[in-house]
Amino acid sequence: MHKLYIGNLGESVTAEDLGKTFDDHKIPYTGQFLMKTGYAFVDCPDDQWAMKAIETFSGKVELKGKRIEVEHSVPKKQRTRKLQIRNIPPHLQWEVSSYLLYYFLLPLSVNTESETAVVNVTYASRDHAKQAIQKLNGYQFENNALHVSYIPDENSELDDGQRGPDYGRRPGYGPRGGPRGVSPNSGMPSKPPHADLPLRLLVLTQYVGAIIGKEGATIRNITKQTGSKIDIHRKENAGAAEKPISIHSSPEGCSAACRMILDIMNQEAKDTKTADEVPLKILAHNNFVGRLIGKEGRNLKKIEQDTNTKITISSLQDLSLYNQERTITVKGAVDGCCQAEVEVMKKVREAYENDIAAMNTPEIETVHVYIPAQAVGAIIGKKGQHIKQLSRFAGASIKIAPAESPDSKMRMVIVTGPPEAQFKAQGRIYGKLKEENFFGPKEEVKLETHIKMAAAAAGRVIGKGGKTVNELQNLTAAEVVVPREQTPDENDQVIVKINGHFYASQCAQRKIRDILMQFKQPQKMGAGSCSTPQGFTEMDNSTQAVNQQPRRK
Repeated sequence: MHKLYIGNLGESVTAEDLGKTFDDHKIPYTGQFLMKTGYAFVDCPDDQWAMKAIETFSGKVELKGKRIEVEHSVPKKQRTRKLQIRNIPPHLQWEVSSYLLYYFLLPLSVNTESETAVVNVTYASRDHAKQAIQKLNGYQFENNALHVSYIPDENSELDDGQRGPDYGRRPGYGPRGGPRGVSPNSGMPSKPPHADLPLRLLVLTQYVGAIIGKEGATIRNITKQTGSKIDIHRKENAGAAEKPISIHSSPEGCSAACRMILDIMNQEAKDTKTADEVPLKILAHNNFVGRLIGKEGRNLKKIEQDTNTKITISSLQDLSLYNQERTITVKGAVDGCCQAEVEVMKKVREAYENDIAAMNTPEIETVHVYIPAQAVGAIIGKKGQHIKQLSRFAGASIKIAPAESPDSKMRMVIVTGPPEAQFKAQGRIYGKLKEENFFGPKEEVKLETHIKMAAAAAGRVIGKGGKTVNELQNLTAAEVVVPREQTPDENDQVIVKINGHFYASQCAQRKIRDILMQFKQPQKMGAGSCSTPQGFTEMDNSTQAVNQQPRRK
């Protein structure tokens, strides 16, 4: 993407002023500057020069009393949840993708097969995509600065007056911070902050054609009437009996679209005589399901009673590290199913918003990283300068524990801080060891790290028959070991060992933290003393499933 948006320009700034600024900093451009009131557009010869311009100018160069802002030119109305991340070291493509899968909550899909060293990521919301751009653009991965940009939605209508970037405003909000409504003819209310969580449905593949309609007429009608954006993921899980659908709108818009889709499926089933009744299937991330069920299943019982429906939830055994969504099946009359969707998604959105708030105040983590004993001096630096700089850069506490014995070959580095600080601190430690030649030029830096966890959580990390730990290792390329017959420490904690190169280790650490967070949530709800109702059974490693549904491939 070579076109640049240049913002925060005074009214007196001319194309000549901008041209001179680019020339002074030796940044080439092609064609002429397209000047607008307060902003401008220009093309760069290629993507690298565009990135160089962003890094050189944005927020750093002053022009007639204002610091200009420079970014890739994607109009606001074309900004989606989809980003392209380029300049990734080719051999680290999957590891970087796996890290992104965890770090930014609920991305829906990742494509790593587009080009060498390119990852296309679809995030759960535009806000997450914006966070990713802010955090990752220019981030160094093994001397490669990441290039991150929006994948524009070419179908969006363009409004020339809306081309500037959305500086500091929340998605769906206008220039003065007030809510901006959807299409004036849609009749739908203004978009609330939590509208970015899509409603995810699972529909039988045989009904997809009817939902789309001839030449897309039916799906266009649904989107127009409900003010929604609807993605039918036809290419996911080739050959599968069911396909996911994502509906992006306000809660009311999602519900209206859901009703129309359910009506279409029921009519199609009637016309083809394939079924008497089509259940409503809602997909929700496993992190939210416990709170949807509620203590002793009270939330779901109430929804069932209020809507005269029967609700079942797919088994925990159907989950994998690749698929963290549960299927919520609602059976009953169409009106009852639609009422149930409203209540189910109300609970899911509440859980989502609570998790977003928790992301903004992340839990402090402690990780033990083991480095070669002879590398301690390099990490500390002269008079402790390097470790102090590293601590400031990462925003983490970094301490080196005393040697366990005079002939110890490894020393423990204690890193304490939130997830982002862990990523930065550990990354610099790995980089320093490589830089100081503690590993050969062709040898990968692999370190062992330890995470402490409650002894009762060890089974969750291992999984039934070792399933979870095996999937962890396959996904992350790190070695993950929960040593058998550990004696818990005075805090009733045990360790999990992770061994691998930096990105593999980081991905494994994030996934393990996710598992531990899921373990904590039922405890917070008092799940240890609750019994779940029939049809809603949650499973641990020793419980057999009730009401299992077929696994989605």
